[in-house]
Formats: sequence, C-alpha cells, structure tokens
Amino acid sequence: MITVRPGSHMYFLLKLLSVSGEFPSKSMGILGDVRTVKAMIHKMEDAQKIRLSNGSIIKTKLFQASGKWNDRTVRLNKKGLEVLNELHPNALGYYLDSLPDNRFSGNELTIDRNHRVGESIAMCMMAGIETAPYMLPELQKDIIQYGISETPSYYVSRNLKKIFETELRKTAYTRITGLLFYPGGSYAVYNIRNAVMKINGYGEIKVRQELSEIVRMNAGLNDVTSALLFGVNGDIALQTLFESDKSRKKQDLFDNIYPSIHFIPLTHDGIDLLRILTLPNWHEKLMSVLFAADMRFNGHSSIEFDAYRDNKYYYSHLDSDIARLIRFNGALETHPQSFEILCFPWQMQFLKGYLCKPIPLKPIGMPKVLEALGII
Repeated sequence: MITVRPGSHMYFLLKLLSVSGEFPSKSMGILGDVRTVKAMIHKMEDAQKIRLSNGSIIKTKLFQASGKWNDRTVRLNKKGLEVLNELHPNALGYYLDSLPDNRFSGNELTIDRNHRVGESIAMCMMAGIETAPYMLPELQKDIIQYGISETPSYYVSRNLKKIFETELRKTAYTRITGLLFYPGGSYAVYNIRNAVMKINGYGEIKVRQELSEIVRMNAGLNDVTSALLFGVNGDIALQTLFESDKSRKKQDLFDNIYPSIHFIPLTHDGIDLLRILTLPNWHEKLMSVLFAADMRFNGHSSIEFDAYRDNKYYYSHLDSDIARLIRFNGALETHPQSFEILCFPWQMQFLKGYLCKPIPLKPIGMPKVLEALGII
C-alpha cells in the first residue's frame, strides 16, 4: 500500500510534474538517489494501490515514461490524476488548465523547453523554495503592494506570461524559465542544460524590464539585476555569455543585461549553493564568514576583489558569479598584484582552465560554509 507523504520521493515528483508536466529521466538525481527514484517510477507505471488522505483506496497507474535512453521523459498517467488532490485542493485544476486532457506535444523543442522548466523547478524545490503556483500568492501589475511570500518562492515563466499577456509577446519568454524571490531580492532564472544558449539581446532586455515591473509592484524592489543560470557545467555557461559577445550592440550582452549571473550546476552542490543565494542579505553574511572586518574592501577599484591583507588580494567565487569572474579575468592581465581565490572544490577545475594566468586557489568545503551561515 502506498501513501503520498510530504517529503517523500513520491510527493516531490508529483508536485514537480503538477507544474512542469514532464521531467527528463536523466535528471532524476536532482530529486535524490537515482536508483530509488527510478525504481519508484518503474513500479508506479503499473497499477498500484494508493491510500488517499480521506481514507479511500484506489488502484491506478501514476506515471508513464516515453522515449529512449537520454531522451526519456516522465509524465503523469491520465488514470492517476486524482492523486494530485493529495498535494493541494487546487493542484488538479491547475494541472488540467495547463495540460487539457493530459495531452503532450511530441515536438522536440517543446519537450526540451518543458525539461528546462522542470529542472529549474526541481532545483528550487529541493533547496526548500516553494515552486507550486497553486501554493503561492498571485502576482499582479495593477497596484504597488507587498504580496509575495516571506520565504523564497519561484514563479514559472508560464504564470509570468499571463500577467503581461497583452503587453508582451510570448516569444519574449522563450529563454527564461522563471522568477525567483527571496527576502530582499530576486533573480531571473535561466537553464541552459548541456548546450550553449543563444541570447536574443532585445528579447532579454524586454523580459528584464517586465520582470522589474513585477518585482516593483509585488515585492517593493526596484528592479531585477541578477540572474541564475542553471547548467551542466561552468564551461557551457561561459560559452553562453561569450556567444552574446557576437552582438554588435554592447547593451545586448547577457552579462550587461544582468551584471550578476550566478552559475548553478544541476547537482546537489548546486542545490546547496541555491540555499545560500536565497538567504536574506546573503552576500554580507557570506563575506563576514570569509573575511575579518578589517580585511573587507567596499570601495571602487579597477579590478574586482573582496579583501586585502599583507600585500595580498582576495577574491571570492563562492557565489559562482560568472559575470563578475569575466570582469575580474579581463583586468587580471594588467595587474601585477598577488591574488588568492576562494572557491568550492567543485569549482577548482573550471577556474584553472579559465583564468588567464595561474592564481592560487583556496578550496572551502560546502558543509563548513553552510554551518557557518546557520543553514545546517
């Protein structure tokens, strides 16, 4: 007998699919142990007895999978949709509104788009960020009022479109997967997966303007200046930024549209980093953990750095801000000063391959940072 319990693999996957519609089988590791999750899905492709919260018992198929190998996609089985009521009274209605009659497109671009959205939702969900639209306050554009959750929340692009459907063409949202709020700030969210994303400068500028209007109306923030870039590795993320360099207009550059772009790997390290980046006043807290007050630098300089002591400059890449890293690397060639870079162990290989000259790297374990920040 199976029961849908909050916090279980079953609960997370149901909640994820209720919003994204489908999810790539190769990314199941985001949700936990791959073997455990895949075994659960395989079992629920056959009819199983499920105990509902009202005491009744149904026997139904819950999941279905299609495609081969790396292209395999997991969806909800039409016969088991009533189980969505176990998540929230409005979950089933939202799902059917998004996917009438549980029909899916076989178009590869549409499936890839759904997978990008699904992975973004999964990363946020596993970091403790609320992602279900039916569990979040609705966003609006009519009056300035604080109407968002007090805790981090993620709104998928499908719902953002509805707010500005008369002013903004749907194609303007083809790159963004959602908007993330955290106490005191917000991020535009993108997911490049394992391929370089071509940036439409005008479209992303327009998107940022509309997102800024949303955060101004609903969260009391001035604008959106930061983005999260999910992906398989940092090299592909950098290539995406360099791809925008081919634009003839400087204002169309992705790292000019968003001065801060935090790369988040689609791994459990990325989930932990996401937990850090959604803390209230996270940057100040992180800097205070890393550097003594008399080392901190808060002024202006021709090169990016965070602290200074005994003729040595310190730069932190723990926030994985690749837009800032590009600026740092560009100025590094003309600066003879001695530098040290603080990073997580999983960032070391990427930094060694990217920096224009050798710089000592000081790895800092993620558990130690999480503990110092009070996350664990």
